[in-house]
Amino acid sequence: LIVKGTIMSEINEQIKKTIEENNVVLYMKGNKSMPQCGFSSKVAGVLNYIGVDYEDINVLADEVVRQGIKDFSDWPTIPQLYVKGEFIGGCDIIREMYETGELMEMLNTHGVDVNPQPVQS
Repeated sequence: LIVKGTIMSEINEQIKKTIEENNVVLYMKGNKSMPQCGFSSKVAGVLNYIGVDYEDINVLADEVVRQGIKDFSDWPTIPQLYVKGEFIGGCDIIREMYETGELMEMLNTHGVDVNPQPVQS
């Protein structure tokens, strides 16, 4: 499939390389400092709060990547979180995993450093 002169297999390779080379990758609308949608903002907020170093990929900057990541994961929505090359989920899944403590546990199990922010009293 050719999209705007780019072969989708090239996009798949680019995505695969990105998620293999970074411990944590968030495909989102906007970036970690300026999310462009509520769902992306929630997931970036959780990751920022727990102090995870992650690569943010702005799908709004490239329509081919935006469609490519949906095809790659077979998941229809953005944001999408990957940890150590594994697709974890979107906003609802990440929020639920965070609330149950499963997200921190999974990151620790995968050897990803977390540095949670101290709770302000």
